[in-house]
Amino acid sequence: MTGDAKEPKVLSVSGVDLPVVIKRHARARRITLRLDHSGEAVSLVLPYGVPEVEGLAFAEKQKNWIGTRLARVPPRIPFIPGARIPILGREHEIRHAVDGRRGVWREDGVLWVSGRPEHFSRRVTDHLKQQARHVIAERAKEKAAAINRRLGRISIRDTKSRWGSCSPSGDVNFSWRLILAPESVLDYVGA
Repeated sequence: MTGDAKEPKVLSVSGVDLPVVIKRHARARRITLRLDHSGEAVSLVLPYGVPEVEGLAFAEKQKNWIGTRLARVPPRIPFIPGARIPILGREHEIRHAVDGRRGVWREDGVLWVSGRPEHFSRRVTDHLKQQARHVIAERAKEKAAAINRRLGRISIRDTKSRWGSCSPSGDVNFSWRLILAPESVLDYVGA
């Protein structure tokens, strides 16, 4: 672990340098450590009164635990030509249709993306979010009708820690990334 007051704190775990984000929390009763969902940083929460150096020493002692969690983080799949991504549990290869004018479309296990290369990744993401809105909203309405419940607002978001949630008033929120999960998972979360 390196760092002083001006330098960001870094923890080296399994050959990976992870930034340590230190937070103080008034209700914290003990030091807590968490690897963020992407595996790109460590969050260290300290109760008031606990010196930062004590928290950093705790993080250093927990390197094996962090390493175990880091090994479980799935690799990120970049949205680039040639990448393979699951859409509703079915694998698709992403290809660039250089001269295409159709935007983004699926055909025979291929996700075709037209347009300029610098917009490629954003166009794939936008398409997947749009597909998620359509598929998830349709399934949520079916589930609500099956149990004779009123469904409120349906929101599709880029959540970091939850696949979905609902409010007592019937509003539901879902992660657009559910479109990348098998259909059974999407149905489970929707239910």
